[in-house]
Amino acid sequence: MDAELSPKAVEIAAYAQSLLADGGYDSFSYADISDHVGITKASIHHHFPSKAELVRVVVARYREQAREGLAALDKQIADPLAELHAYIDYWSTCIRGNVSSFCICAMLAAEMKKIPDEVAGEVHGHFEDLAAWLTSVLKKGAAKGQFSLQGSAAVEAKAFMSSVHGAMLAARGFGDPKTFDAIVHLSMKRLTSHS
Repeated sequence: MDAELSPKAVEIAAYAQSLLADGGYDSFSYADISDHVGITKASIHHHFPSKAELVRVVVARYREQAREGLAALDKQIADPLAELHAYIDYWSTCIRGNVSSFCICAMLAAEMKKIPDEVAGEVHGHFEDLAAWLTSVLKKGAAKGQFSLQGSAAVEAKAFMSSVHGAMLAARGFGDPKTFDAIVHLSMKRLTSHS
């Protein structure tokens, strides 16, 4: 997708992504971006005619990057348990390093009733993508005896995704990245305990 954008548009989208992670859809304006990237608001409108289009592109890029990252995990790691650990380790590293402390789609999902339809569609798509990947990993792991699922793999995937997103929120609320690790490791323990 970045090949379709100019270098300045990529810079605008990258900064908008960080603003979305920090505060959601209503937390910034083109003036905030203009100050940071050093161009006028009119120039931003040249690249992205509306804020809705900018955020749609940001979320579409985010989805593409997430799909590529999850596909890489599938390709590089044959063990479902290790795949799930790699996924949570990615977020743990981001949160501890303050690189990306929150999934922008989780942030936007909280605003779903207020955000434009084209953005909501991309957010919904991200949740579907992630749930499908987690479902696949859990099915493979359950077949190998690594996971003890209390519900269907699809429901367990959504529960695990909710735990990860909730852990992000708790880490932010408590101002302590270790909170994320404690919560997701408890969720992992639940998945891997064999009663």
